[in-house]
Amino acid sequence: MEVLLRRLASADAARCLSTSLAGSISDKCIRAAPNCRARFPFRIGSLRCFSDSSNESNACSDSSVENDAAVNCNGFRTWRNGGGTFHHSACIDPTALIEIGAVVHSNSVIGASVRIGSGSIIGDAVTIGQSTRIGYNVALSNCTVGDFCVLHNGVCIGQDGFGFFVDEHGTMKKKPQMLNVKIGTNVEIGSNTCIDRGSWRDTVIGNNTKIDNLVQIGHNVIIGDCCMLCGQVGIAGSVTIGDYVTLGGRVAIRDHVSIGSKVRLAALSCVTKDIKEPGDYGGFPAIPISAWRRQIAKHSLSSRKK
Repeated sequence: MEVLLRRLASADAARCLSTSLAGSISDKCIRAAPNCRARFPFRIGSLRCFSDSSNESNACSDSSVENDAAVNCNGFRTWRNGGGTFHHSACIDPTALIEIGAVVHSNSVIGASVRIGSGSIIGDAVTIGQSTRIGYNVALSNCTVGDFCVLHNGVCIGQDGFGFFVDEHGTMKKKPQMLNVKIGTNVEIGSNTCIDRGSWRDTVIGNNTKIDNLVQIGHNVIIGDCCMLCGQVGIAGSVTIGDYVTLGGRVAIRDHVSIGSKVRLAALSCVTKDIKEPGDYGGFPAIPISAWRRQIAKHSLSSRKK
């Protein structure tokens, strides 16, 4: 009987303790609701409260909540048109759509009628022009994107270029990659294409240029207007390409090469030196298309004689 009485007393004490804790937590949420701005809100009736640690709540300095948009201690809010997340310092046109799961970081500028898909990250101080469409899981940093552009799923723009050197001690050192990428107007970039930021000059993609899937564009590359780059093209660093240039599938261009305007390169070609005259080129190394075709014909005839 004595053991039973002790158990009943312990149960009553536990219930009282849980009731008091629940009451204190509820009161704490009610008191903290106007000032607490954590990222993941939960609702208690009509009251909006935000789960937060004590350190984060002390760091909160701005208690304003606009349009029922929760603001966390890092200054991020929920965009009313699409449910995405944006930093309070970003400048976003009211007509922009930021889908849930997308994040716009500080000091970015988003133009009118821009659409940003779920999972996309718009980095610090990125500018996106009006009516540009950005697909899912796109990563933009250190860049500006013009008007009426289309960036398909998985595009990465503005990451560091591939630049290293070996010092006097035989240690591999990374070259600074500090500049930006500039995308012109009406540019379309295919899925999983990567464009590196510049190191000694900005990487530039001209107006009306169209880029296929899985294209790699290195740092400091300048591509002119109205160019067309087919799938799996690889362009090494510091290449300069003129206007109206067409690169067939899997064309490779070595670093520091210059290609003039109105040049067309056949698929699987490799450019190892400057091309100044307009026309069609092909082969490895790339030569005028007529000479390349003669080489192929001679090789075919010699192989038949054997």
